[in-house]
Amino acid sequence: MIYLWLFLVFLKQGLLGFGGGYAMLSLMQYDVVDKYRWIDPGQFADIVALSQMTPGPVCINAATYVGYQAAFDALGSVGAGIAGSLIASLAVCLPSLFLIWIVMAFLLKNKHNPLVKGVVDGFKLVSVALIASVAVMMMNAYNFIDYKSVLIFALVFIASFHKKFNPILAISACALVGYILY
Repeated sequence: MIYLWLFLVFLKQGLLGFGGGYAMLSLMQYDVVDKYRWIDPGQFADIVALSQMTPGPVCINAATYVGYQAAFDALGSVGAGIAGSLIASLAVCLPSLFLIWIVMAFLLKNKHNPLVKGVVDGFKLVSVALIASVAVMMMNAYNFIDYKSVLIFALVFIASFHKKFNPILAISACALVGYILY
């Protein structure tokens, strides 16, 4: 039964998660932490951090971990955990695969229509708002935010406007500075 729940929950994540992985995290946190309690808030914060540092989209990495943990806890074996991670990962990707195929066919056909351009621009704004909501949600008792963290964020944010900004170097530098400071 856990496999069916994992599939349905992460299928919903994939269907409703506009704006990419970061935008999906608030919905994912509600489902996996608050509603089903497959993981706790501290684990979710760790998942977000690890998902950002590992290759691949954040939402798929997070789904893989949550799927493993939920199935392992429910059925008690590594094999069950692996199956749970595969089911959650597949479920979160399926809607995107089908939707992108349909949407791209439509957009390519109507790319010069002003209404279509306006809708696409609106989705961009909503995506930024969803990502900002994740940042605010991550400011909780499990994530200590102080002036040093805010300063590091501000410096990287400003640096991101530079044309030769390298995000890999920024992540590595932030990790090193965080290790030294904390």
